[in-house]
Amino acid sequence: MLENTKLPAAGLVFAFEVGQWEIHMARFPNWLVSLTRSALGTIVFGFVLCGPASADLVTIDENCNGTHQGEGLVALRCTLANDPGPGGLSSVVTYTLPFTATQGDVFLTEGVGGPVLDVLRFNGDNTVIFYSDNVGGFDALADTNSPPGSFYANTVSIAEVGPEGSNGAIYMPGPGQPGFGATYHFISDSAVAEPSPVALLLLGLGMMAFGLKRRGLAPLQSQSRTNGI
Repeated sequence: MLENTKLPAAGLVFAFEVGQWEIHMARFPNWLVSLTRSALGTIVFGFVLCGPASADLVTIDENCNGTHQGEGLVALRCTLANDPGPGGLSSVVTYTLPFTATQGDVFLTEGVGGPVLDVLRFNGDNTVIFYSDNVGGFDALADTNSPPGSFYANTVSIAEVGPEGSNGAIYMPGPGQPGFGATYHFISDSAVAEPSPVALLLLGLGMMAFGLKRRGLAPLQSQSRTNGI
């Protein structure tokens, strides 16, 4: 029976009986409940918008600095090469990925609905090409006179975040979207040092969402016999 049970006054509690089984979930403080709700909201929101995230994290910038976080952290090969895609330019920053990504173009915009600043191009092979604007002058390897002359039909637009000099975007493509095969951290101005805490957090949340989808939303509960512990 559920008796003589003392729990904190504030928070959330679940306790009920089903036949000869008692189902318990401890009472949690309000701050923990709010934090949990926020985390779950982030998982669901990202999962609905972008689909399941890959366990791979690719971080690249405008100066041929890139890393791939999979089973370990490794540097990505980067060269200046010709873009074979539609309207592609010559001698553009091209990273070699350890997997084949879905073909398409990703537009980085200045705020939601703002002008396109950078273009990340996936040609359906194991490369990603970084086209950067030259608004502040030609101060990065990826700066070009213009974006590609034309684009793939498969495109996605995402807004850059952060102050000028240290901005970029986190991109978690779903099936069929450009670049599907990894989660990406695009850095527009500052150099790549290591995956940022935000990028790793979003990667972890995406992986949790992926696991939840595969296993189903199993209820969190502990069971004990009424004459047990």
